[in-house]
Formats: sequence, C-alpha cells, structure tokens
Amino acid sequence: MKKLVLILLAFTTAYSVNAQIETPQPSPSSKLEQRVGLTDITIEYSRPGVKGRKIFGGLEAFDKIWRTGANARTSITFSTDATVDGQTLEAGTYALFTKPGVETWEVYFYTDYKGGGVPQDWDDSKVVAKTTITPMELPFSVETLTFDIHNIKKSSATLNLIWDKTVIEVPFEVPTDKVVTAGIDKIMSGPGARDYYAAAVYYLEAGKDITKAKEWMDTAMSKIEKPGFWQLRQQSLIYAKAGDKKAAIEIAKESLAGAEKAGNSAYINMNKASLKEWGAM
Repeated sequence: MKKLVLILLAFTTAYSVNAQIETPQPSPSSKLEQRVGLTDITIEYSRPGVKGRKIFGGLEAFDKIWRTGANARTSITFSTDATVDGQTLEAGTYALFTKPGVETWEVYFYTDYKGGGVPQDWDDSKVVAKTTITPMELPFSVETLTFDIHNIKKSSATLNLIWDKTVIEVPFEVPTDKVVTAGIDKIMSGPGARDYYAAAVYYLEAGKDITKAKEWMDTAMSKIEKPGFWQLRQQSLIYAKAGDKKAAIEIAKESLAGAEKAGNSAYINMNKASLKEWGAM
C-alpha cells in the first residue's frame, strides 16, 4: 500500500510540473516571407505594441542602437546576394539593427544574427551594410511593430518598418537579371558534366540502357579536367556492365590509386573487390 501511495504521489508531482499554463506573449513572434524577382526574403521578428507609450525618443531612445523588435534579434535572410546603398549583402542571414534619430535613422545589417538584444561588444567589422534613412511620419498610430516589403519590382523593393507614427523605407536591389541570364546560358549551352554524370549513374543503378549510360559517362568525363576516384569508380562499373571489362579494369586501377592517395579505405576495398571479380587480382 505504501509503495502504491508513493507511485501515485510521484505521478501527481510529475503531472503538476509538466502541466504548465500557457499565456500569450507580450510581443508575439512573426515571420514574413516575400519573393522579389528570383530572391526569397524572410524576416523573423517579435512584435511589441505601443500600449499608450511614447515609442521613439521614449521607449526607444534616439541615437542608440536598437534590436529593431523585441525578444531575439530581428533577422533577415536573402536567398541570393542583395545590394543595400551600393553595398553587397551575400546570400545568408543577418541581424537587422537600427539607430533611430530625430532627423535620420541608421540601419545596420550585422552578421551575428543569433542572440537577444544589441551585442554587449558591438563589432563594426560585422556590419556588412549600413545606410541612413529619413523617417516619414504617419497621421495616425500603428499599434504593433510591422515589417513589410513594398514597391516590389523585378530587381528591387523596399524594406519597410512601421510602428506608432513612424515609417522608414530601406531600398534594396537583387540580381534578378544576373540569375536569369545565368540560367539561360546554362540551358542554352546544354547539359554540363554534372548532369551527364548523374544521368549515367542513375541509369546504372536503375538497370536501364547501359549503352546510353556509358555514352553519358564518357561525355561527363571528357568535361571534367581531373576526375575524382569516386567518379572513376562509377565509370568502371558502367564499363563492366557494358561488357568492356578490359577498360573497366584500367579505370578501376586508376580509381584505386586515387583512393589510396586519399586514404579512402571504403573505395580501396570496393575497387579491390571489383578487380578481383574481374580477374585482375
């Protein structure tokens, strides 16, 4: 009986610990996703409210760097390179910091996007882009901090921050024409070495037309300046399956030499096993 009481007590205690009351966050998190041209942009931030307070020059002091949101740092992610005020942001994620001012705001794109608040030790070397923006005043108050992307064109848009009676717009550009042109050039020039190689390996593994696989693999290898031992391994298997064991053996030996030089035991063993199977060892 005593044991049963202890078990029930332990169960009740565990339940009381795990059954926590969930309440709304004062500054709920939000995620904005928008495509501009061929660039995907994601902004993740928390949204504080005005709640009857004086915001800029009050809650958020002028001339002091602000995390531009609440809780964790506001982050912005670009799927391609982007340009802000003539400065290149490489594809990736950045923290978005601002310094509100009476006449102008400064906007910073900072590489260290993890953590909460402004870094205790601000590092200018982590600022990859900085721009100065003149804020606009609204004739009404917007209660909740809002980010949006407006003025969307083929290769440009504006990142908007709206809160209380203040709006700032940060123009940026994305390399849509460059991405499209590169895609056109690739397609018009025909398949590359990687495409031929992938198709050949697929045909080998799927048991499809091995003659076609051999043709594609030969084309791939002709486009690769120095094939890797793993690529030579696949070529040897295709040649063997196509009935050309003499060539398969020579290619496997080359793959084995490369694997031994790289110290890759898996490919060493696989090549040795194939060479033995084909009567070369």
